[in-house]
Amino acid sequence: MLSWNILILILGCSIVTWIPRVLPFAFAQKLKFPPKVEIFLSYLPLCILFALLIQSLLNFKVGNWPSIKGPEVLASIPALMVGYYTKDLMKIVIVGIVAIAVIRLVI
Repeated sequence: MLSWNILILILGCSIVTWIPRVLPFAFAQKLKFPPKVEIFLSYLPLCILFALLIQSLLNFKVGNWPSIKGPEVLASIPALMVGYYTKDLMKIVIVGIVAIAVIRLVI
């Protein structure tokens, strides 16, 4: 049985979570950024994706150099090639998933 206090708590938490995610977009649509800031912001998604890619391709241990995750690096090659030629995120994800599944099945 769900009490009113828990329901109000869930509703309050959802509002508190939703506000910081929506407000920046609402304000950013009305702001006009200088061209240099727009150029800087245009590189952010690429930098974030590259950081996520490097994090998933390398093992990081304290006191050691990063080591390469072999299967993940092999699986990233066809995904990067599909990404270069198609620029379609869904195809990249599907090729990456299939490639890592095949590599893990074979190795």
